[in-house]
Amino acid sequence: MDPLLVITNSDAGSSDEESLTAALAVLRERTSVEVAATSNPGELDSVLHRAGSRPIVVAGGDGSLHAVIAALHRRRDLKGAVIGLLPLGTGNDFARGVGIPLDVEEAARVLLRDKPHAMDLVVDEVGEIVVNSVHVGVGAEASRRAEGVKKRLGRVGYPIGALLTAVDPPLVRLRVEVDGEVVCDLDDPVLMVAVGNGPSVGGGTHLTPDADPRDGQVDVLVSRSTGPLARLLYAVRLGFATHHHREDVTYRRGRTVSVCGGPFWCSADGEIYGPERQRTWHVEPEAYSMLLP
Repeated sequence: MDPLLVITNSDAGSSDEESLTAALAVLRERTSVEVAATSNPGELDSVLHRAGSRPIVVAGGDGSLHAVIAALHRRRDLKGAVIGLLPLGTGNDFARGVGIPLDVEEAARVLLRDKPHAMDLVVDEVGEIVVNSVHVGVGAEASRRAEGVKKRLGRVGYPIGALLTAVDPPLVRLRVEVDGEVVCDLDDPVLMVAVGNGPSVGGGTHLTPDADPRDGQVDVLVSRSTGPLARLLYAVRLGFATHHHREDVTYRRGRTVSVCGGPFWCSADGEIYGPERQRTWHVEPEAYSMLLP
């Protein structure tokens, strides 16, 4: 087994440290492990600079995985990289979507036992990346409102943010194109648009339930469930992952997605940015390799 470089978050809590210690014990039974704690992009770049050909294991959640893959992409080192994941985040949606065990000791055994799989990456026109999901509208607003709550309460922050947003949702007029085909225009307001490389967000909510980050496409969901009753029914069906079958929801698959109008905010792997007037995302197939079951 090749030596491993494990990258951790310097700000992780004590419970994460205990879980990480248990996972490292599993790894060290079979291979040598260097652990590097980072807290900012400069420290992360320094650690990646000395990674060499070693597999890079991210000990964290979707945000930590996003940060590492974004740094490798920026350094043009992603194509040859092999990534592993020890899911220590609050939601761990990417891990859920690709079948990585949420028990970190089991996830460590995956790193020792299984082989790399080619993974897709989503990239926008300014070079920003999306590992799991990016969404616009009510989902992004929920993430914005959840940020402060999540820091205090952990994973329950997202549903609280979603509840606050449900009371006063942002409705935006957007033109959405998938592979050049207009699937939504500016005539009608939309509740949300989601571009999914992976299926779930918010700790297991299957927003784009058919998405697979290994199939060379993204799943695109456009919800026009804007009235009070429609929003309620949409939310109920979202809980059962059947929302994408509603008549006021469009669900498509493709390789390029363009959204314009607004202004709108985006939530990409939990990172909030905006307000925006236009964004285009495209799939880069087999952008990196990941150790998966």
